[in-house]
Amino acid sequence: MKVAFKTLGCRLNQYEMDALAAQFKEHGYEVSAQAADADVIVVNTCTVTNQSNQKSRYVISHSGRVNPKAKMVITGCMTESHSEQLKKKFPQAVIIDNKGKSGIFYSVESWLKTGSADLSNHEYDLFSYQSFTEMFHTRSLIKIQDGCDNFCTYCIIPFVRGRAISRPVQQVLDNVRDVVAKGAKEIVITGVNISRYDSDGVRFSGLLDMILNLEGDFRVRISSIEPDRFDDHFFTLIGHPKLAPHLHLCLQSGSDRILMQMRRMYTVKDFLTIVERVRDKDPLFNFTTDVIVGFPGETEAEFEESMEVARKVGFGHMHIFKYSVRQGTRAERMPDQIPDKVKTERSHRLHALGEEITAAYEARFDNTEQRILVEKWKDGVASGYNDYYVPMQFASDNKKRNRFEVVKARVKISDKK
Repeated sequence: MKVAFKTLGCRLNQYEMDALAAQFKEHGYEVSAQAADADVIVVNTCTVTNQSNQKSRYVISHSGRVNPKAKMVITGCMTESHSEQLKKKFPQAVIIDNKGKSGIFYSVESWLKTGSADLSNHEYDLFSYQSFTEMFHTRSLIKIQDGCDNFCTYCIIPFVRGRAISRPVQQVLDNVRDVVAKGAKEIVITGVNISRYDSDGVRFSGLLDMILNLEGDFRVRISSIEPDRFDDHFFTLIGHPKLAPHLHLCLQSGSDRILMQMRRMYTVKDFLTIVERVRDKDPLFNFTTDVIVGFPGETEAEFEESMEVARKVGFGHMHIFKYSVRQGTRAERMPDQIPDKVKTERSHRLHALGEEITAAYEARFDNTEQRILVEKWKDGVASGYNDYYVPMQFASDNKKRNRFEVVKARVKISDKK
């Protein structure tokens, strides 16, 4: 039997699908990213923006068109916010919400054997995914947390992922030990809001410290994190030989007034203080970020404040989103909604600036000696990311993936983050 996986959205979605793919493969299924000849297609949806909804619907529809005989499972955040719409539009599919996602393998097994995808005899939670090293990606993601209690005014995630819950410390450490024993060289700590990790009195920095001090030859990368709960303990870990000098630190806006309207729990000064404290220890430390343009009421001057923060920080990369109205959020009811034409124009300007500062940041690594985790090899060229999350490449006769190489390398300009 062949099962195809289609994943949209965040790294947490990616982690969950990779874990499920590994489970299917372990039980004898052929796993593929191609839907055309699969017996089962699993689509893990995203609903963070209107564009995410459109992409999710397209992937489901397209997969059904190219392979109408396949059994279709639809899961992910869109099943939480648009369940009835999905049932109506795709009546032959089985809809499984985020709480049941970790049991998809058993649901499919039941469907294939009995014609029913019922999971009533099984109990699963948000952390019931088996450990794995790699499936579609070289990095091994480690889920430490799910859900969010922040309720930012633009965000639907607390409604589709639920309230914040932290994975027990020992489960996390066992997961890391397991994937390192299986050969993982890079682990990525992920969740919905990992800065709010708190289990049995252990907060994020404490958990990170424990992970960094586990035995093995591996590096640790931190996935997207909010700048609202950093403690002094965290800054003592900067420079640890296993901690990748890179943070995806979410900015969203360079205007304090807009941050307040968004209900973000920090100021621009708070954000810049984190950057300054980290770069005092490592001036090359890479900060990547998310920025929303065109939030309700955002003036031209406030947009320029975001541009100025980007220049000041010199981000290694920016994910730029045009504000998207999400039904049921507070921002949906706010006055002064920005016309799409203005949002598009601001997005183009910020993208242009982003390309400029990314090129300037990455140029500092070009033609220098770096430690690279090799992810690909083609025609005598190995490529991967250095510790700072800069894409690099170098000539090599060694085709092996998932290995560290300390070598003089060039920046690989064409890679996307």
